[in-house]
Amino acid sequence: MTNGNGAATRSRRKTVEQVSHDVRSSGLKRALGPIHLVMLGIGAIIGAGIYVLTGHAAADFAGPAVLLSFIFAGLACTFTGLCYAELSSTLPVSGSAYTYSYATLGETAAWTTGWLMVLELGVAVALVAVGFSGYVVSFLRDFGIVIPPELTTSFINLTTAAEGATFSAGHGFNLVAALGVCLTTFILLHGVSESARVNAVIVIIKIAVLIGFVIIGMWWIEPDNWVPFIPENEGGFAYGWPGVFRAASVIFFAYIGFETVATAASEAKNPQRDLPIGILGSLVICTIIYIAVAGVLTGVVPFRQLGVPDPIAVAVNAMNLPWFSTLVKIGAIAGLASVMLSTTYGQSRVFHTMSRDGLLPPVFSTVHPRYQTPYAGTLLLGALIALTAGLLPINILADLVSLGTAMAFGIVCLSVMWLRSAHPELERPFRVPLGGIWVGRVWIGLVPVLGIIFCLVMVVPLVGDIYGKARSGDPLPAILLLGYLAIGAAIYLFYGRRHSRLAQPQTGAVDTTLVTEER
Repeated sequence: MTNGNGAATRSRRKTVEQVSHDVRSSGLKRALGPIHLVMLGIGAIIGAGIYVLTGHAAADFAGPAVLLSFIFAGLACTFTGLCYAELSSTLPVSGSAYTYSYATLGETAAWTTGWLMVLELGVAVALVAVGFSGYVVSFLRDFGIVIPPELTTSFINLTTAAEGATFSAGHGFNLVAALGVCLTTFILLHGVSESARVNAVIVIIKIAVLIGFVIIGMWWIEPDNWVPFIPENEGGFAYGWPGVFRAASVIFFAYIGFETVATAASEAKNPQRDLPIGILGSLVICTIIYIAVAGVLTGVVPFRQLGVPDPIAVAVNAMNLPWFSTLVKIGAIAGLASVMLSTTYGQSRVFHTMSRDGLLPPVFSTVHPRYQTPYAGTLLLGALIALTAGLLPINILADLVSLGTAMAFGIVCLSVMWLRSAHPELERPFRVPLGGIWVGRVWIGLVPVLGIIFCLVMVVPLVGDIYGKARSGDPLPAILLLGYLAIGAAIYLFYGRRHSRLAQPQTGAVDTTLVTEER
């Protein structure tokens, strides 16, 4: 293998020694303990998935059976979360799935994974911002303050007719959503410790509000709203079992919070111990809350009425308890703000890591001398996310996020098996359970394989739906996805592969102390 511009970039891999060197030289401040990490995960997980997408998934695809969709999506994330926990305890580095794939599948796969993660996390923030806008508008309307629709609706709109759903251009720009992203970016620029404290307070508020919604909402449930539990299929992915799995692919993205925890490795005080606690702890807590809230939501309001940006607001309004409605909306606004904060944090750290590897310009890995944050990348990403939140509707954003999430998760599951096979000698403070088998020199684990299978279950209906829309004359989602991938390919071909640290002769001289010796 050569190391010039003509190098076989697909086979370039970071060694374990190079990954260890990156851990020590990140320049980021180690300020996060296990409680911070659990709160960071909960802050990123509990948000649009429950406050926004539950209504969309129930109204358009699954009906009351959205509870089953949460279980399927939760199973996929449990297997993947276990893989994340092993990798993050073995290679505690920022960049998450991006860095893991760099050390296993090579540079081309790493770039693809990183670029998809930027899409996944960035579009996730934009989606959450759209939901944030919906709840802010509903809250202000309760006090007689009406924001013009032109400032709260996206430029691209979804129109549903008898022949199907189509996207069309309008005249609005969701300024409320864009301003929410700008505020989040401003907080992140002022340091990870400050952001973590703000996030912890918000997380406590929104968990308390959701628990209150479940307890009070139980008294307003109409059992007839759950009949039939799985509505009869109306063609395609509209209800029935196809709809259940399609809804799972929509809400799949709601679990990306534990991935955000993995991106915090360079700022964790004791990453080998604390990252698995943060990942698995936040995943278990949030799955329980998701299922409970979804059950109450579909029991209080007929599922066809939930296809709005603020479905929980619709449910509390139906209870006719004005004081509780105000409280829940405040919790929703705070909760969605914490998701924007946590997820923007994760995306900026992936961008920072890709820049340090030479795949993006060095300005994006420059750390602010006072706040010790990657301010240039955070500012750029914040501006792009704000623009996306103002222009695109929830429906497109949800599909793009879920696709990027599933592909990144699959890479993580593969990376666990590769690292077990190539480096069985590494100390692993956490190992995936249920074991595996050796086929020659290759280790095949039951948990990673199940994670890959469930990720495919999430992806297939999503890709099928995007393809079906394109064939029926509505190619916008496919154009956005393919256009984004084309831009990424161009950046890598014309900049990344030439400036990669692994393409430079001096990058071989690194401190070869293993990760396990830093404990």
